[in-house]
Amino acid sequence: MDFFSTEIIVSLITLTFLEIVLGIDNIVFISIVSGRLPASQQKKARVVGILLAFLGRILLLMAINWIIGLNKPFFYVGDFAVSYRDLILIIGGLFLIGKSTSEIHARIEGNSESSKPAKKLTMRSAIFQIIILDLVFSLDSIITAIGLVDNVVVIIIAIVISLVTMLIFARRISDFINKHPAMKILAISFLIMIGTVLVIEGFHVHVPKGYIYVSMAFALGIEIVNIRINRKSKSTVKLNKPKIAGG
Repeated sequence: MDFFSTEIIVSLITLTFLEIVLGIDNIVFISIVSGRLPASQQKKARVVGILLAFLGRILLLMAINWIIGLNKPFFYVGDFAVSYRDLILIIGGLFLIGKSTSEIHARIEGNSESSKPAKKLTMRSAIFQIIILDLVFSLDSIITAIGLVDNVVVIIIAIVISLVTMLIFARRISDFINKHPAMKILAISFLIMIGTVLVIEGFHVHVPKGYIYVSMAFALGIEIVNIRINRKSKSTVKLNKPKIAGG
């Protein structure tokens, strides 16, 4: 097969873009989890988390027949057919909702004067949580990739490119989320929405991803504008602050 044909190039560009978009969910989760670690361990957790996501996608890709088999029902509840993929999506979605809710709870407790500070995670616990969500996100990513492209080499190249992109921007995204408290709450809210969508899809209700990403982009845009306005207001107040004349 000619890897420089127009069809292959278009497929590679499309799939790479899709892998990067799907990887954003993963980066947000990794950023939030790593933010609970001591500062000296956060970079290591981000890199390990992204590498695990890459490894998970490659391993799942090598097991295409097994992945296809996950869509086959293995038991029925009345007329409702349940497959292993459905269970993975439902359990993964519930885990994401529960984890995101606990993060909001931890932030509220951590900011409360009468409450104890939120506990720091251990590296082992953070990696374990990242692995669980990596499996869910990787499964969704590979199933989507297989549905779009039937060339394994093209899929692997797209995954590698998306991995490099994630490694480049992971720290910036993580620092940005951790620097702005409102942005972190917004990111956690995105994860709750994504977890809800995973559960819904586990019950065979298809939710168009375009609506989700457009709503996320809109909310993110509004928050960025809000951050800029607040920054500008603070700068104006600082410049216009009256000076106290010396005695």
